[in-house]
Amino acid sequence: MPISPSQTATSGAGSAGGTGTSPKGLARGQLGLLAIVIIGISTIAPAYVLTSTLGLTVAEIGVHLPAIFLVGFIPMFLVALAYKELNADSPDSGTTFTWVTKAFGPFVGWMGGWGLLAANIIVLSNLAGVAVDFFYLFLGQLTGDPSIADLTANKAVNIVTCLIFMGAAVWVSCRGIRTTRTVQYVLVGFQLLVLAWYTVQAFARIAAGGASGPAFSWEWFNPLGIESFSAFAAGLSLSIFAFWGWDVCLTVSEEATDGRRTSGLAATVAAVAILVIYLLGSIATVMFAGLGDTGIGLNNPDNSENVFTSLAAPVMGPFAILLSLAVLSSCGASLQSTFVSPARTLLAMGYYRALPGRFARVSTRFNSPVYATVFSGVVSAAFYVLMRLISENVLNDTIQALGLMICFYYGLTALACVWYFRDSLLSSPRNMVYRLCAPLLGGIGLIVVFLQTAVDSWDPAFGSGSELFGIGLVFVIGIGILVAGAVVMLVVHRRSPDFFHGRTLTRDSSSLVLDD
Repeated sequence: MPISPSQTATSGAGSAGGTGTSPKGLARGQLGLLAIVIIGISTIAPAYVLTSTLGLTVAEIGVHLPAIFLVGFIPMFLVALAYKELNADSPDSGTTFTWVTKAFGPFVGWMGGWGLLAANIIVLSNLAGVAVDFFYLFLGQLTGDPSIADLTANKAVNIVTCLIFMGAAVWVSCRGIRTTRTVQYVLVGFQLLVLAWYTVQAFARIAAGGASGPAFSWEWFNPLGIESFSAFAAGLSLSIFAFWGWDVCLTVSEEATDGRRTSGLAATVAAVAILVIYLLGSIATVMFAGLGDTGIGLNNPDNSENVFTSLAAPVMGPFAILLSLAVLSSCGASLQSTFVSPARTLLAMGYYRALPGRFARVSTRFNSPVYATVFSGVVSAAFYVLMRLISENVLNDTIQALGLMICFYYGLTALACVWYFRDSLLSSPRNMVYRLCAPLLGGIGLIVVFLQTAVDSWDPAFGSGSELFGIGLVFVIGIGILVAGAVVMLVVHRRSPDFFHGRTLTRDSSSLVLDD
């Protein structure tokens, strides 16, 4: 890493921040609306999400993909409005951690931050693993040697390649948000271009009579057409995962131009853009491939985990390799941009003394939280290596447990919005919508999904079927991570009590400024 200890500065309590920097040492005014939207889309990784979830979701709810995407979008959009309101009042890189602390106190706020960190660490390891798979698949297609794609099954090769990818993502992130912005323009631009090409080409082949799927029907948008509540809940869980990641737009508010307004607007724009991409992509895929269990059918178990592998050639012909490259680009872009969120959350927790002060260190050369970024990379890499060595099923169950983390900290943040603004909820029709109704409905909806998923995952049949002492592994991992967070919190409380005694961050703390 080209950053020496002498190039770092600790932006701790009482730091005023230099000219052009926030009190934490982050560079102000580096990102406009378009740049933040691009980073938000990058973190969600639409190409990766479509290829990895369409088959699984179709297996649960059939042709009703548009309906389940719309239903999954609703709580996310409502929560995004809550984030927008909180950010307009208190823009802070700590987002969930900072806002929940202001609303509900330090202990609940710390656990909210832990949920955010856990979700990001889990998904970082998964993104790296998927990037490895598509990297060797791309090389196999490029060289015409299918055996190269099988290298991903070699654990040693897989792990080494994964660590290289993670190291590259950490290096880019450590060089600051300007470098991240440049990289994301290239990777996301290419990803969206190829997805648009795939969608248009699929519709063209459908119009020419070259498709095997069903004709389009508006009934696909009707969630009541889904056969059972269990199927609906399973599909909703996948849909919520598909939209997760837009909150990174709020994480960079201290580095944005007019961060109070731009970041919240960017989150909303990114969420709507992703919804459009998912609706068009899913409709085109269902109409072209159909629901069969053979060939390119979406219910073919050989295609379910990566539908673009089988659809690339039939849809895009000689340009099929570009679709694999787009998914690789999607994973790589998301791997890099996802580091933004945990690094800045750790920075905020260090700044407000909820973690050791070294997490508050910021490079004076790149205005980047280097220590927090490297720490996130090391933990993610260690998690991936451990899961890869133990079992593939453990890794898959861990990803399913990610839904618990998402619903936990998103729901908590939405409810924090209601409580934080409790004195102004009824002061105007606007506040009733944006500070009461939208956050309350979104927060309750996600908390209900969290509780239902926790109950369902107790059964070993949920997920891969793995269990520990008769308890489903998804439950053990998901709830176990939260319990582990509570233990870590108690340890930190004993060693650094100031934050937990309300001395460093309270409801009345000035936005972005910590006074001694």
